[in-house]
Amino acid sequence: MQISSKKLLRQELIGTNIEIIDSKNKDLIGLKGKIINETKNMFMKNNHKIKKIPKDDVIISIEMNKNKIKIPGKYFIGRPEDRLKK
Repeated sequence: MQISSKKLLRQELIGTNIEIIDSKNKDLIGLKGKIINETKNMFMKNNHKIKKIPKDDVIISIEMNKNKIKIPGKYFIGRPEDRLKK
């Protein structure tokens, strides 16, 4: 099943595996983990510890249905429940 970017923006992200593939903060590039919580401006992921990731600073690769999708984190800015209503 192919997932469009628009449909991806409406998906629940908690439990999703992500990788930071580009960032203004070069220390974040290459980080991988699972989203364990999501706030308005940050993802929080667990890769042996909790890491806060600013959404507007990163491009992420999201693994969904065995597909990897690259998308700027800025498209996810906003409260998760509001994003799901769009």
